Amino acid sequence: MRRSLPSLLIAILVAGCGGSGGEPAILSTVECVRGPTSFAPEIWESRIEEYEAADLDAPPVPGSIVFTGSSSILRWETLEEDLAPMPVLNRGFGGSVVSQVSHFADRIVLSYEPSAIVLYAGDNDIAFGSSADCVFVDFEAFVDRIRESIEDTPIYYISIKPSPARSALWAEMQRANELIRARTTTRETLHFIDVSQAMLDEQGDPIKTLYVEDGLHLSPAGYGLWTTIVRPRLAADLGF
Repeated sequence: MRRSLPSLLIAILVAGCGGSGGEPAILSTVECVRGPTSFAPEIWESRIEEYEAADLDAPPVPGSIVFTGSSSILRWETLEEDLAPMPVLNRGFGGSVVSQVSHFADRIVLSYEPSAIVLYAGDNDIAFGSSADCVFVDFEAFVDRIRESIEDTPIYYISIKPSPARSALWAEMQRANELIRARTTTRETLHFIDVSQAMLDEQGDPIKTLYVEDGLHLSPAGYGLWTTIVRPRLAADLGF
C-alpha cells in the first residue's frame, strides 16, 4: 500500500462534458497519493546551471520549440537532426519528475520565449511511488506555471511510454495518460501526442528493440519511432 505524503482529493473538471451552457462537469474525483521518494528540485540545480552557462556561451535563438522533461528527452541526442528544419532546443534533465520541471520552468523553458513546449515526464513519478492522479495534478500545475507568463503558446504532452523495465507499472501509467489526454481536449492550446500504442506488440508488450539494454531508455530505433509520430504532428500544427 502506498505511503501518502500527503494524500489529496482532487475533482477533475472537463469543460463541455455534460454541463449546461458550456459549464465544466466533474469527470471524476481522484486521490493524489505521493510516494516516499523526495521530489526536492534542488538536486538538479547543477544541471540547470550547466544549461545556463551554455546559454551564455551560445545564446539559443528565441522562438524555438523547447523540449523538456526527464531522461527520454535528455537522451534524445538526434533531436535537432530528427526535427529539422524546425528549431528545437533540448532541455531535459535526468530522472526528473513533473513538479521539478515546473520548478525550473522560468530558467529552462520560459526564458527562451518558446514557440511551443513539448513535455515528457510522469514516467519517473509513478516509478517513485506516486499515483497517476499526482501526475495529472502536477501536469495541471505545469500548465498553470506556463500560463502565468505566456497564455497561448501550445503545450504538447508526450504520453508516458511503456517499457520492459516498468511493465508492472504500465496500468497506472496508462491511467495517467488517459487523465492528461482528457484534460488536453478542453483547451485548444493543450495537445496530447500518443507514442505508447506504437511501442506495443500484438500481445500488448513493449517492443524490445525500441529500448537499450536496461529496458527503460530508448534505443535509436525507439527515437526513430518517436520521430515518425512527433515530427509530423508538430510540423502540421506549427506550419512547417
